[in-house]
Amino acid sequence: MIPVNEPLLNGNEKKYLNECIDTGWISSEGPFIKKFEEEFAKKSQKKYAVAVCNGTAALEIAIEALDIKEGDEVIMPAFTIISCASAIIKAGATPVLVDSDIETWNMNVQEIEAKITSKTKAIMVVHIYGLPVDMNPLLAIAKKHNLKIIEDAAEAHGQTYYGKPCGSFGDVSVFSFYPNKLITTGEGGMVLTDNEQVAERLRSLRNLCFTAHKRFVHEELGWNMRMTNLQAAVGVAQLERWDDSIKRKREIGKLYTELLKDVNGISLPVVKTDYADNIYWVFGILSKHKPAHVIMKQLGEKGIGTRPFFYPMHLQPILKKIGLYHNESYPNAEKMYNYGFYLPSGLALTDAQIHEVATILKEVLN
Repeated sequence: MIPVNEPLLNGNEKKYLNECIDTGWISSEGPFIKKFEEEFAKKSQKKYAVAVCNGTAALEIAIEALDIKEGDEVIMPAFTIISCASAIIKAGATPVLVDSDIETWNMNVQEIEAKITSKTKAIMVVHIYGLPVDMNPLLAIAKKHNLKIIEDAAEAHGQTYYGKPCGSFGDVSVFSFYPNKLITTGEGGMVLTDNEQVAERLRSLRNLCFTAHKRFVHEELGWNMRMTNLQAAVGVAQLERWDDSIKRKREIGKLYTELLKDVNGISLPVVKTDYADNIYWVFGILSKHKPAHVIMKQLGEKGIGTRPFFYPMHLQPILKKIGLYHNESYPNAEKMYNYGFYLPSGLALTDAQIHEVATILKEVLN
């Protein structure tokens, strides 16, 4: 079986984990956490970084730190993971959807302004699968309407927009370090900001809102969303191979593209736009005729791991159950789910495996 993702842990991960064990610093108190935060902030060109236990936690405290609350609206893409909508809803706010661009798979920025109301407080930007959202027009809309930017760069480690890092654009920006990400800590996340007050609030919210003067006296409710020193140690080791990992992701994308460019019946990821070269977080494919689940089943039977594209937010049963999106349609998001899937794309993937995947995919499609 060629798995859809296998992380690469061949650097200093063991060395740094042993250091945690030998020193006893295994909890959320430990030197690797501060080092990981500082180095990740520098990579992302942000002043402050706050490490948390996962990417969903990062979204939830980011929204809380911006004081988004009941009655507010946040515009976001229909095509993304449910964590984005869930974090907005848990804050009491309403996620308002826009469709995606069928070429880049990112939110269609041209649809945003029509969705703005007096209740709109923020735009949640989600960089999808390897290319960034077209940020300049989006930032202009946010400035015009005095809206906050929540930038979900969970899939965009190392990606840039006109040379500026993804994760550097948001009032708050979030990353995930799940094993399928370019940088992994097993589970883990990060929130970044340039605002010192927001950073302090994020640190408080992730740590049960303990007060400095009376530790067990709480003036508000927070979460236990702390990252451990063990996780951060892995993250620091991963950061040491940042450039090599980005290079390898693009090599994987280039080889798949070369092997599959003449195959009928599928559309491959956009190689580049005016503002970015694809970083190929995953190598996604859109089938032109066969439903994705049919192709994925056939690939699975031949030992090739795959994953479907995201299920659109407006079709999610739980969101319909709570009264959202009953008369809304986002055709591009629906098409991408029905016909989209991605191939093995992890950093441990070998060129030989890529050739095998391409060969079997061609057999299945024929």
